[in-house]
Formats: sequence, C-alpha cells, structure tokens
Amino acid sequence: MSQTSEVLERVFREEHGRIIATLIRLSGSFDLAEESLQEAFAAALTNWEREGVPRNAGAWLTTVAHRKLLDALRREKTKTDKQSELEYEVERLLPENEIPTSFESDEEYSDDRLRLIFTCCHPSLNQEAQVALTLRTLGGLTTPEIARAFLMPEPTLAQRLVRAKGKIRDAGIPYQVPPIEVLPERLDSVRKVIYLIFNEGYSATVGDNLIRKDLCAESIRLGRVLCDLLPNEPENQGLLALMLLQNSRRHARTGGDGELVTLDEQDRSLWDEQEIVEGLALVERALSSRRVGVYQLQAAIGAVHAQARTAADTDWRQIVALYGELLRLNPSPVVELNRAVAIAMSDGLDEGLRRIDVVGAEGRLENYYLFHAARADLLRRLKRVVEARKAYQRALELTTNQVEQKYVRRRLEELEGNNEKK
Repeated sequence: MSQTSEVLERVFREEHGRIIATLIRLSGSFDLAEESLQEAFAAALTNWEREGVPRNAGAWLTTVAHRKLLDALRREKTKTDKQSELEYEVERLLPENEIPTSFESDEEYSDDRLRLIFTCCHPSLNQEAQVALTLRTLGGLTTPEIARAFLMPEPTLAQRLVRAKGKIRDAGIPYQVPPIEVLPERLDSVRKVIYLIFNEGYSATVGDNLIRKDLCAESIRLGRVLCDLLPNEPENQGLLALMLLQNSRRHARTGGDGELVTLDEQDRSLWDEQEIVEGLALVERALSSRRVGVYQLQAAIGAVHAQARTAADTDWRQIVALYGELLRLNPSPVVELNRAVAIAMSDGLDEGLRRIDVVGAEGRLENYYLFHAARADLLRRLKRVVEARKAYQRALELTTNQVEQKYVRRRLEELEGNNEKK
C-alpha cells in the first residue's frame, strides 16, 4: 500500500462519520451522501498521489464531497423546490473555487453526527438494522465488511441496509436529536447498539477467533464520538470506560495457539496499561456525577479487576456489592448469574453454586452457554466430576465459537483423565 493510500485510509476512518453526517443533512439522502463521499475519496487518491497530501485533508475531502453532492443534485431529472434550496445552501457554504483550511463550525458538524446517530438508532428500525446502519454510516465500514463481521450473506445485509434507508425516507423519520422528554430512552438505545457491536468483537458468536479486534476498535471509536458529542452524560463515559477496561485484556485472553485463557489464568502483564489508566479515570469522572447507571456500574466492576495485580488480589466482596446495585437498576438473570459467580469467589464455591442453581431453576438461562460453563467450572473445582462433565457437555452444545469449543473440550478431557487416575 502506498503512503498516500495509508494516509487516505486513516483520514477515511477519522473523518467519514463527520463528513457523511453533513452530506445527509444537506441532501436528505443516505445513498447520495455515500456516493458523493466515495467519489471524493476516489478523487483524493488521484489528486494526492500527484500533488501531495493537503495540509488539512479533512477539509479538502469535505469540500470535494460537497461539490460532488451538488453535481449529483444537478443531475437529478426532476427538480424540486427542496433540491433548489439545497443547491443554494451548498453553494453558499462552499464557493466554487474556495477550499477551506478548517471546518466552518465544529458545533455544526457535531450536531450533524449527533442527528445521524439518533437516526441510525431510531426505534422504528429493528436492532440488526440499527447496528448495520451505524457501522455503515458513522463507522464507514463497507457492506462486505459488515456482512463478514456478523456472518451474514452480503446480499442479505445489503437488502437490510436498503430497507432501513427506505424506511427512514418513506416514514419521514426526522433527522434530528430527539426532544428532551424522550432523549434518555433514545440515548440508551444508541449505547446499546454501540455495546452490542463491542460485544460481538470481544467474544465473537461464531468463527475460529475469539476476538474481532476491528469491531472492538470501531465500537470504542463510536463511544469516543458519543462522549465528545454529549460530554456531560456520565453513562456515555461509563460505556467508554467499560469497553476500554475490557479491551485492555485482549492480548491476554488467548494463548500462543489461540486457545482461551480465563480471567483468573491471564498474564496480567499483557494487559494494556494505557487503556486501563484511561478507563479508570473515566469511571471516576462518571461516578462523581452521582447519576449512577448500568454502564458505570459495569465499568466499576471492570475497574476492580483492572486494579488487582493478581487474580488472588481481586476484591470480590466489592464486586458482589456492585453487582447487587446493578441488579437493583437492571434486574436480569445474567446479572444474577454474574453476582452468584462473584459470591462463589468471595463466600465459597458451595454458596456460589447454590445461588447459580437458584437462578437456573427459573429456566431463563437454559440455553445460555455461559450459565452452563460457569456452573461446570464450580462443579469441577468442587471435584463433582460427573455433574461437571454433564454441565460442560451442555455448554459445548450451546457455544458456536471454535475457541470456546476447544476450551470446553479440554476441560472435559481433563475430567476424563482425573477420573481414570482414580
């Protein structure tokens, strides 16, 4: 890859969401905005190879993309009053021969990206469409990249994107930040989409890799965008902190052969200290607002793990308390399961197993891989081999990730070996 191509790829990741948000505002069309931006990047590749990379690459691309958009509008066969108004606005903002050295208004561009985030995550779209549209527009990922990330046929993903854009257009979904009375609910949906993208990267549903680093990096980048746009929302800071603290362990989560390494067995010297420091600072800042939310609490739990030099140093009682507060704010069987595991580490394996079985008796986690894996681990530690083997076998039936399957099979082989020795 040439130096120009490398610079262009970096600028694409950094500026894509900012530029396309403005193009969509000006045109009212996702497709026209995307086509104009792609044409601008194609022009940049040719122009920069010949004349060198401009001092302000983002401003250069913004100018060219706006002009490409204006050209597209002019080519439209049917002129509407709205299009005429748009032409006037683009020409007013960007005179024909003027290439600005900086953006005209940081606040304006921030507003555009904020509108785009809420449009992509509008409640009338299903969650799959929200995720795909967010990655396509704000993230700048291509349709094939998103399809590969979520193991979906490319034509299927493309159709969903088309339907989502069509629904936004036909239903007249407003390109705006929601009214104050519904903002918290809608903002929570945005955070859920970003964290869903992160989770798929952190523990891939299927495939031969445990971690999708590209998705983790992209969701963290989107988390930063959200914090920049709404800096006074502590839950945004909590979400970013949570992702950073979890992502800090990425190098230690798999061994040399790609095998799964559990948290208690990880080499903590491999943890990313820079992400930990940033994550801890964000947690402290968020919690100081005294508007505690679920992402802040999960980040606080991650902070306790991050501050423990060894697994034995982990303050499990504090983690139990944090899970208790999280359960109060967000009652769910998964939170109950995690709290039961923390109790096993703090108050004894038997008590933890008893609580896990209480959660399991409700039946809501019967098809949840981690429920059976956690239960199997405690049974193994308690040397209840027959029950542990049964739990591991059920976990193996449920997981579709090859790295996790390999780990469960190793545990089953260890149980068989210990049984034979007896």
